[in-house]
Amino acid sequence: MSSPPSTPRGAPLESIMIAAFEGWNDAGNGASHALDHLAEVWNAQEYGTVDPEDYHDFQVSRPTLTRLPGGERIVSWPGTVVSTCAAASTPDRRISLVRGIEPSMRWRQFCGEILDYAEDLEVTTLITCGALLVDVPHTRPLPTFVSSEDAHARRLYGLESADYEGPTGIVGVLGHEAELRGITVLSMWVGVPHYVAHPPNPKATLALLNQLERFIGAGIDLGDLVDDAEAWQRGADELAEEDEEIAAHVAQLESVMDEASLPEASGDAIAAEFEQFLRRREGGTGKA
Repeated sequence: MSSPPSTPRGAPLESIMIAAFEGWNDAGNGASHALDHLAEVWNAQEYGTVDPEDYHDFQVSRPTLTRLPGGERIVSWPGTVVSTCAAASTPDRRISLVRGIEPSMRWRQFCGEILDYAEDLEVTTLITCGALLVDVPHTRPLPTFVSSEDAHARRLYGLESADYEGPTGIVGVLGHEAELRGITVLSMWVGVPHYVAHPPNPKATLALLNQLERFIGAGIDLGDLVDDAEAWQRGADELAEEDEEIAAHVAQLESVMDEASLPEASGDAIAAEFEQFLRRREGGTGKA
């Protein structure tokens, strides 16, 4: 897939909102940790919150009790935060984040609150991020899938529309409601090996961030994620070495994936990787 063109000078402001939620849509916490990483490296500042009282069953998503350095106890409730990222924004691009937990009830009202914030921020594009368990080997690059129901976006980015029918999570409902408000929606997913589903999965997080760079036109400081992903893969290797059944399954998945792959990288893929390298080098971010 080729990377999207940069915004031309004099073009209208593009306001991009990126959203991810813990829960059904978030295998290995790959998507929610991607948003956590963006919030940290872009110094995200809280813009608004969604009150959890109306949307969460606290027996499902329980609050957590922690102590401050001075010994005071505080209760943190499972909520959703909308943040703005001045560090990643430019005169012609604004980026905001939505990070939360999939609600237990009143999904349409919940999405309405988030999209009211999106209207305040003049959001033109919503990118929803998710992670799902699939039959892929941990030894290969984890697959990412990006789709859109917007015809212009499909032409611009070389995407396809999703043909999935069946149960959906909050990112599917949020994307649908955003489309009804005239917002362009990109749906981004990473595949997580089902036999190593326990979070965290930094390799999945890294795959999503690499894909996001292509669509937002901004470099992302990857920090220690590359090293964390390598350490995760070594741990998965050890798991396969200790379990003959898993090792055989991994070998089978590798064979299927290798047969389906092109023998060498396409020109578009090489160009996209080089553009990412240049963005990081110019911004002094990440590891080249």
